[in-house]
Amino acid sequence: QVQLVESGGGLVQIGDSLRLSCTVSGRSVTSSAVAWFRQASGKERDIVAALSGSRGRTTYADSLKGRFTITRDSAKNTVYLQMNSLRRDGAAVYYCAVGFKEDSFSYPSSPASYDYWGQGTQVTVSS
Repeated sequence: QVQLVESGGGLVQIGDSLRLSCTVSGRSVTSSAVAWFRQASGKERDIVAALSGSRGRTTYADSLKGRFTITRDSAKNTVYLQMNSLRRDGAAVYYCAVGFKEDSFSYPSSPASYDYWGQGTQVTVSS
């Protein structure tokens, strides 16, 4: 059974940094495609960043390139999302996802490409 447990969310101010963690059990983060999505209130779930393959191919939402970084630690089987220079629009519930079907690697930005999801962690950004 695959389980994902996210942590690291909280209340921050505009311009602050925050690191989210997603510990995965039942599946290796190195052999799977992993991703972070976010969903603001009343909006759709959107890609933040994805990481897959032995070489660590990454995909980022255009608006987040240069500020957010996705990484993985194979020893801890954990995926991280480093978020810098947070803006007000960064407020959302952030979800970690894991996928191991072909679409997970071919279409990393689509929520439908992933097989398992975490419960979500709330990030609140105040001015």
